[in-house]
Amino acid sequence: MGSYDDYKRRVLEISRRLSADGYFGSKSGSAGNVSMLVEGENAVLITPTRLQYDVMTVEDICVVDFDLARIEGERKPSIETPMHVATYKVRADVSAVIHTHQTYASALSVLNEPIPPLFDEVTLAIGNMIDVVPYALSGTRELHDHVARKLANRCHCYILQNHGTLCIGTDLDKTFTFVELLEKSAHIYMQALATGKPVTVLPEKTVAQLHAAVIARQDREIARKEERRIARMKTSRAPEPSH
Repeated sequence: MGSYDDYKRRVLEISRRLSADGYFGSKSGSAGNVSMLVEGENAVLITPTRLQYDVMTVEDICVVDFDLARIEGERKPSIETPMHVATYKVRADVSAVIHTHQTYASALSVLNEPIPPLFDEVTLAIGNMIDVVPYALSGTRELHDHVARKLANRCHCYILQNHGTLCIGTDLDKTFTFVELLEKSAHIYMQALATGKPVTVLPEKTVAQLHAAVIARQDREIARKEERRIARMKTSRAPEPSH
């Protein structure tokens, strides 16, 4: 049993759920990708490229470091691995990344249309805006640079122009929920726009308060990680007991 096996099983489980629910655009394809950061390491578990999720196994999940060097796995990591690693480098609160091709959010991606704050429970979960990341070809340095710049808004969901979506969080379960909330918001927003009537958004004061709560949660997670890092350093430096 390898040291990353539990992480691999978690990535595979969430990937299969996303695929079965149609969040990758088709239930029989290999689009989209999922990754998870190893606690205390610059190591990332990520799904492989061009492999259907219904035949994927634990052994197929790849492990790479922040320089994209392979740690474990025989398969080639997802072409979007640089985008995932860039996310972990920029956002210290993030430990899970999910890239999907979900239907309604992808429709907004071809309209180049961000989603404003529509519901308080969604804004409290994912932040004050679901912004659009400018288009760049999949797997390119340009794309992950565009993503890295947008991450500064401290939100948890993004629309990738003419591509799909990116959802990020502290763990895979929360990030899966963000995927669902994004699709809910995109679906309702599309239906509201189709009426031709004005779309109402939350009051600015409410949005500011809710987004401040999102940032506060992120800061607590960053502090927790730093405390764990310091504790590990102290443990590793502790002298061996004399006999």
